[in-house]
Amino acid sequence: MTDPSYHGQILTLVNPIIGNGGVPDTAASDEIGLSRYLESDGIKVSGLLVLDYSNEYSHWRAVKTLGEWLKEEKIPALYGIDTRMLSKIIRDKGTILGKIEFEGQPVEFLDPNKKNLIAEVSTKVKIPFSLETLLKYSSSFCCPT
Repeated sequence: MTDPSYHGQILTLVNPIIGNGGVPDTAASDEIGLSRYLESDGIKVSGLLVLDYSNEYSHWRAVKTLGEWLKEEKIPALYGIDTRMLSKIIRDKGTILGKIEFEGQPVEFLDPNKKNLIAEVSTKVKIPFSLETLLKYSSSFCCPT
């Protein structure tokens, strides 16, 4: 959900139950300011669809529920959706535009294909990294110990 490549998309998860892992401290960062647990500085998806949702979490690093985090970031979400069937439809038909709208709360339809999404999630200034930092982070992402 925090991967910038999902920016502007409604994410459909096909796992049978979502939320039981909870959400870690989203403000935690490392010594150079990168998020310790997230791919970016917050949720990048525009919405979330799941089959079943658990408001109870059990992961030892969790500090809040997925629902609490989605509310904080003002991200709409729905559960009770047959996400496996939806994913089959998307697989067969290709990407489908959509929106999540709650009764009495109309939402403007936005076509993400008409926006420069890369510019919206990219840094505005160059951030130099040393070779040592690059090696540390690339090895920690690909080869956890």
